[in-house]
Amino acid sequence: MSPEIFLTLGGWLNWLGLALSPLLLLPLIILVWPEPVEGVGKRLVGIIDTATGWALGAAITSALVLVGAQLLVVLLRYAFGLSFTWLNEIVIYAFAAMFMLGSASALRDDAHVRVDILRPRFGPQGRNWIELAGIYLFLFPICIRLLMMTEQGLARSWALFEGSRESDGLPLLFLFKTLLPAFAVLMVAQGLSEALKAALRLTGKLEDAAEEDPHGGLHGA
Repeated sequence: MSPEIFLTLGGWLNWLGLALSPLLLLPLIILVWPEPVEGVGKRLVGIIDTATGWALGAAITSALVLVGAQLLVVLLRYAFGLSFTWLNEIVIYAFAAMFMLGSASALRDDAHVRVDILRPRFGPQGRNWIELAGIYLFLFPICIRLLMMTEQGLARSWALFEGSRESDGLPLLFLFKTLLPAFAVLMVAQGLSEALKAALRLTGKLEDAAEEDPHGGLHGA
């Protein structure tokens, strides 16, 4: 298949990303003028959190595949003295998918390890401001940079349907490489959702975390 097709598709996706990028300013708009965009923000939170839930389902499936494949690797190697590259690669790919697809839901559920020693010392308002600052200063720039770095190489990989460098490996290296931009997109989207929640809480349009359900739902929204 012609590489130009995937390069063109990559260009369209770039334009789509640019078209959607103003949405990243929505939490800041809510802070200044909440009433006109409050409903849009809450609907967007629901859409993003639902999509993150689907990604979590894929991550859980990957975890089950990982356990099954690793068990099979051990049994074949130590019981029968057999080893297959494609089976080892399934373990690697499943582990990567579990991590990359599940990270956004961990952000949604506040399950990431935090190293911020100041955050617990502030009240709810202070924590919301810290959340906003962290998302805009660190999460968005890093994930957008990841997307910019992977664009050209990923298009070429898809154009070639790049497979394993081993003769008995999986012909799915192009999908494996897609996990990195998928991770970045999911994290940007969930970061936007978390920023919207923080902005809505700061403006009194959303109850604090104690009033929300464990999966990011909007009680009283």
